[in-house]
Amino acid sequence: MTFLTDFDIRYSVEEDAAPLKRWLSVEGACDDFPFETTDLNEVVKNWIGFARYKASLTGILGSEPCAVGTLFLMPYKKVAHQCSFNLIVDPVYRRKGIGTSMVRNLLHLAKTRFRLESVYAELYEPSHLLALVEKLGFQIFARQENFIHVNGCPRPRVLLEYFFP
Repeated sequence: MTFLTDFDIRYSVEEDAAPLKRWLSVEGACDDFPFETTDLNEVVKNWIGFARYKASLTGILGSEPCAVGTLFLMPYKKVAHQCSFNLIVDPVYRRKGIGTSMVRNLLHLAKTRFRLESVYAELYEPSHLLALVEKLGFQIFARQENFIHVNGCPRPRVLLEYFFP
């Protein structure tokens, strides 16, 4: 892991949609949560849309965005005590501690601003994020073999949850 002195995190803004779309377009960059490429505009719109609630964070390296993480808040009071999250780090800047910092800050935001009880992640193996979230205390609560087929290859879905103390 590299120590980055010019790394910072801020709330996401609508303009962060452009780099987010660029990263999601890189082949293999979003293997953690595969989707149809025809849905890319909708995925980006939904993902960055939570910026209006200050539920999305953008990692900045120098003056350029290098990561976006979003808490997908639940709209109904009955389930508003939990949410899922997605995170993508620019493939150029992976394995430098950015993802770890982003997840820690997303957890802090979930606990302090939104007073959530838990945060969960839905990942598809092989996943860049799986080891990272497990290291930060997420626990696997479900695993479904052959859940999705990507390019003809079956991939398991792994569901993990983090409960706040």
